[in-house]
Amino acid sequence: MSFSESWRTAKPVSEFDQPRPPKSPVLTWLRAWWPALLWAVLISVLSTDSFSSDNTSPFIEPIFRWLFPHISQDTVELLHHIVRKCAHFTEYFVFSLLLYHGIRGTHRDDRPWHWSWALVAWLIAAVYSVIDEVHQIFVPSRGPSAWDSLLDSTGALFALVVLFFLYRRYLRNRPS
Repeated sequence: MSFSESWRTAKPVSEFDQPRPPKSPVLTWLRAWWPALLWAVLISVLSTDSFSSDNTSPFIEPIFRWLFPHISQDTVELLHHIVRKCAHFTEYFVFSLLLYHGIRGTHRDDRPWHWSWALVAWLIAAVYSVIDEVHQIFVPSRGPSAWDSLLDSTGALFALVVLFFLYRRYLRNRPS
């Protein structure tokens, strides 16, 4: 920099020093909610005819026969049933966490845990579970089950309880 250019600043202005334009509310909403929406679509796909008990048994039952060669047919069917029920629990466990993430991401509150957010996430998951079971009325190889809906809602509630204890532990151990 020469003497004639003394008006120039010696330090170049970084793009990070510039004020950022406000974030679009639509982009903020999509960033927070796309995982939950995608998971809801996955749940709907899993409740179609393609994932009925008759269509999953050719994949699941041979695995049990390979792991346990001397297993009886009744035990194989029981294990297949347990795997399917664990899938219900797990898919709504994950769904509830993603719903909580979406709710938390659209609020301007810095707190990681809020009971009202958890309640709303659980209610959305429970209602979606009922809608999913009603959808299965119209799928020939599937049938609605209040027990499945209860299992789904329990998985969602359990996820939020686990999340509460994780946040509680995190907040306790956080340096002040």
